[in-house]
Amino acid sequence: MDLSSPAPFGQIRWDDDRTGIVILDQTRLPSEVKEVTLRTVEGIEEAIKSLRVRGAPLIGVTGAMGLAALSCGEARQGPLSEELRTSFAGWADRLAAARPTAVNLAWAINRMRVVLEATPGSSTDIAAALIEEAGLILIEDARMCRAIGEHGVGLLGESSVVLTHCNAGALATGGIGTALAPVYVGHERGLRTRVFADETRPLLQGSRITAWELDAAGIDVTVITDGMAGALMAVDTPDVVFVGSDRIAANGDAANKIGTYGLAVLAEQHGIPFYVLAPTSTIDHHASDGSAIPIEFRSADEIRRGFGRLTAPENVPVWSPAFDVTPARLITGIITEHGIHEPPYIESLGALRAGST
Repeated sequence: MDLSSPAPFGQIRWDDDRTGIVILDQTRLPSEVKEVTLRTVEGIEEAIKSLRVRGAPLIGVTGAMGLAALSCGEARQGPLSEELRTSFAGWADRLAAARPTAVNLAWAINRMRVVLEATPGSSTDIAAALIEEAGLILIEDARMCRAIGEHGVGLLGESSVVLTHCNAGALATGGIGTALAPVYVGHERGLRTRVFADETRPLLQGSRITAWELDAAGIDVTVITDGMAGALMAVDTPDVVFVGSDRIAANGDAANKIGTYGLAVLAEQHGIPFYVLAPTSTIDHHASDGSAIPIEFRSADEIRRGFGRLTAPENVPVWSPAFDVTPARLITGIITEHGIHEPPYIESLGALRAGST
């Protein structure tokens, strides 16, 4: 398995004529490895909302490639360029609203809007420019993952124990991941790293996805329930906690999958370094702190019925945020493709916005 190439697990690719995108349906893991081809805006939107494709960087890539494929498909039907521009605007607005917390989706769609506005000529010319830009976003995502891994691998020793939450590995990106990128780079270099993966209630991204991809890559992984993290820290203390993020505020507050905040509190209690690993496209400089990050709420049945069986009374209300916000004071460092950024984040992350690394 070539972990240095884009999409090492086949998480996303063009179909043969680039009028559709092919994704690995992550809702079927780990029992079934199945690809799905998406050719309509309804299909792409559903795949994003239902978490068939997930992870902030990969959602952004999917949005960009989806818009390009839709444009290519429509261009082949021969409409005027203005008709394609009108269709594109509707597709872009619809996809941008599919997952509100993951800022990478809006970031990638905005890049595609800029290309559309800057491209004159026929609908075929526009579609070609969009295909090229989406391909660049995928390649850049893979390079970003590699850079995060190179910066973070120095935090690992010859034999380290890493605790992670949710899935911020290859299947959340177009490359080798964000939070797990240092693990993959270390594996290439012969480091013996053990990973404990929180199962990540309620949709089990840790046990279904993180454990699956690490095992497939030959990396030592053990699954624990979310509620076992404190007990693990007490008896087999991890060396470091690595997590991803869907949106980082200007002050360093970071939104990630629900349960991350509690893990950060436990890490502080046990003196374990806690790092957030994410691309600079995840940083929302317009959000002054975590209170400005929109939090997506999910269907109650994702908890009540989980994977089919009723596990709570149907008449009992369910509170189900998909994300929580970890305060910057609990975060040891934020690792982007530009390096390891330390507190105060308003300065170290602000330097990225100014174009300094």
